[in-house]
Amino acid sequence: MRVKRGFKARHRRNKVLKLAKGFRGGHSKLFRTAADTVDRALNYSYRDRKVRKREFRALWIARINAAVRGCGLSYSRFIDGLKKAGIALDRKVLAELAISDPNGFARIAQSVSSAS
Repeated sequence: MRVKRGFKARHRRNKVLKLAKGFRGGHSKLFRTAADTVDRALNYSYRDRKVRKREFRALWIARINAAVRGCGLSYSRFIDGLKKAGIALDRKVLAELAISDPNGFARIAQSVSSAS
């Protein structure tokens, strides 16, 4: 007698196909290709959550470096001066300041250069 596996297998397949919504062609319709594609997509999303943090930090550093060079400092001396001056601003906030309030950022850079 043939065993059809019942609702458990259908539930598992539907769960995969639901995750595959929006994929093109058989990757959203056929269970086996959808399962492979969903596995790959989940692996990429897990990996790229870490990569996103790396990329944003690199972007903030580039923005801070560009703003600090205009004030006559290098990035490394600026960060060292921040620590010595006891200014506890993270790179995200500093990058936002460099873009939205260049005068305020210049004042911070001035206080850092005078402290070191």
